Amino acid sequence: MMQGERVLVTGIGMITALGLDLETNWTNIKDGRSGITNIRLFDASESQTRVAAQVPPEFEELAAGMIRKRSSDQMTRVTRMCYVCARQAVEHAGLDFSVLDRDRCAVILGVVSTGNTSAERGTTPQNRVLKSMSNAMSAWISLEYKITGPNFTLASACASSAYALGLGFDMIRTGQADIVIVGGADSIINKEEIEGFNEIYALCTDNDKPEKASRPFSKNRDGFVPGEGAGILILESATSAKKRNARVWAEIAGYALTSEAYNIMAPEKDGDGIARTIRRALQNAAVKPEDVQYINAHGTSTTLNDKYETMAIKQVFGEHAYRIPVSSSKSMIGHTIGAAGVIELGITIMAMNQGVIPPTINLDEPDPELDLDYVPNQSRPARLSCAISNSFAFGGHNAVLVVKTYAE
Repeated sequence: MMQGERVLVTGIGMITALGLDLETNWTNIKDGRSGITNIRLFDASESQTRVAAQVPPEFEELAAGMIRKRSSDQMTRVTRMCYVCARQAVEHAGLDFSVLDRDRCAVILGVVSTGNTSAERGTTPQNRVLKSMSNAMSAWISLEYKITGPNFTLASACASSAYALGLGFDMIRTGQADIVIVGGADSIINKEEIEGFNEIYALCTDNDKPEKASRPFSKNRDGFVPGEGAGILILESATSAKKRNARVWAEIAGYALTSEAYNIMAPEKDGDGIARTIRRALQNAAVKPEDVQYINAHGTSTTLNDKYETMAIKQVFGEHAYRIPVSSSKSMIGHTIGAAGVIELGITIMAMNQGVIPPTINLDEPDPELDLDYVPNQSRPARLSCAISNSFAFGGHNAVLVVKTYAE
């Protein structure tokens, strides 16, 4: 493990189908509530998939109170989610950029799409370019706080924001920045992308009971449920956090990013690529397998991911795998695509701080092949000091983040 500045999390922002702020999200997640409903963002009556985890409609009222109308008109709905979420995270961290060296601050976001799709409203020739810019989300945040350090976006499909967290970690660890605003936002809830994912048999098509549609690790799982949302973490060097007496929510101990180079859609057979990533992350964090007390799984509710992720966990942890609680937040908030990594790491950090492991809901019919402790249907109390969060993606992109409680 490379030595350098310790990397701390001092602020969290979160917007999902379960709430427009961190506190509401956490309450609903620990209570095992589902945010999945019938699709309302477009007419899905002819679609194979007619359910999704959509951000509450009250979001637009919240955004209107935080964003000037001219700027809002130049943003997509997804960009507005990211902007509002960043404002929440900055406030949560108690940051005052007027007294900080803005050259030593950065913005890094994982973005698959800006959301300028057929479901977007108000696109005109005058704002089409601004709405479509892949760097728009990070640019708006940089403009808001006059951040003059690096400001960019990256894309690695469903691992995008996890990749962004890894790069933010490196910037602080190597002394290139004191504070990095890291995260992402995404939505694939539009006619074309739903149809596309249906064509490759990736989505759930069980529409009768929306709240039961996402069933990670269940025998009767039949695909992921599309979600949407935004997540932002404030990463900060220990030196900076101590100087301003900031509250520390967790320490990012290390991470790993790998490419399977196996198949454009399917994970490597038997979970070998996933296992390799987990091992590298633990090595990077100087954490022993037996020290891991919780895994926030990628857990998509697809046949292959849940099978191979389980196999990978067994490969890495051996008998200890059966003693580690593993749960999937996607059972409640759907798959938020590029935003999934940061949202799920935020949930992991809240679990560590609140002493509660969130459940995998809808696990009513266990798959006999998948025999780990998936925290079925109910959260449970636990004292956690070390956890990992997994994110995997089409294209063979794997990311694993390791977090610990912080002790000086």
